[in-house]
Amino acid sequence: MATTMVDWNVATQTARRLVKPGPEISRAGARSAVAALREAAVRAEAYVADVTGLRVPGPTAPVLVVDRPGWIQANLDGFRHIVAPLSAKFDHRLAENPSQVQQTMAQVGARVTGVEIGALLSYLSPKVLGQFDPFHPGTDGEPGGRLLLVAPNIVHVERELQLDPADFRLWVCLHEETHRVQFTAVPWLRDHLNGLIEKLVASADLDAGVMSDMIKTAAKKIGDGLRGDEEISIIDLVQTPDQRETVDAMTAVMSLLEGHADIVMDSVGPDVIGSIADIRRKFNVRREGHGFDKIIRRLLGLDAKIRQYRDGAAFCRRVLDRVGMNGLNQVWISPETLPSKDEIAFPDLWLNRVHGTPA
Repeated sequence: MATTMVDWNVATQTARRLVKPGPEISRAGARSAVAALREAAVRAEAYVADVTGLRVPGPTAPVLVVDRPGWIQANLDGFRHIVAPLSAKFDHRLAENPSQVQQTMAQVGARVTGVEIGALLSYLSPKVLGQFDPFHPGTDGEPGGRLLLVAPNIVHVERELQLDPADFRLWVCLHEETHRVQFTAVPWLRDHLNGLIEKLVASADLDAGVMSDMIKTAAKKIGDGLRGDEEISIIDLVQTPDQRETVDAMTAVMSLLEGHADIVMDSVGPDVIGSIADIRRKFNVRREGHGFDKIIRRLLGLDAKIRQYRDGAAFCRRVLDRVGMNGLNQVWISPETLPSKDEIAFPDLWLNRVHGTPA
């Protein structure tokens, strides 16, 4: 009896059943939006290269303009890649105890997990404007990774906030193109992230007793989080003490990537995007969230992502102020020059370690 940690068919069916439809738009309007986003991505790539000094050698990762189901499928593919080592470890553990009861429990658990992942992606799919997927293997001659621009969501936000469509689309592309440049100009970055994930998987304890205790703890902490008694996210609940160091390293990398992209966006003036001040003012309010949506975001760890934007951007600004863009680009030399989580919070520690610059 074949088993897996996640029933991917259930995940796909759940997400597609729950996903909300996008904004109403004519077929001609949809074609025009797709063409405009592709053009904005090309413009953004040149701007990112000029601002950062990072150069993409040879072919770059492809740009895909997708709808919400397309974004869901791309992320299901990414999740499947990420959890593949853990699934293999899970199957090996199950093979050591191949009783019918264990097999049945595993299959029920896989379906439940599939529903959870599908529901999560259906919740997120209307909110994501763009995303760089670093785990996509790419085709021959490509460096791997792909840029996803979610057309209906971009159209929805520009209508909701009454933004200039051409300006807003270029602004969105600037952030996401920065990620594409990061991963294609720094060829070791994808392998480094994959290595951290594999290390996290290797330290995962799949013992039934440990997982049972984790579920009990999760239930209590989620209740505390909903009442506001504790700042907790679901992401925190899957971390054992042995995994903290690896999770901190991943957090530092993601904070750097997000902050670096925000710096590029912030460098844009009205000569490039005429309504930039209006976009920033309205979009920063939108990022904060409110009401029940904010509670869900806390539990999913999305507020932590917003902190990554802020902390990573503060790190980049401090380094730029002290050593300029060439000095900041030292982060891309090797994994050893990446900032740690503490160095993200205290950039002078990184400046002293890498540049020998006193605080």
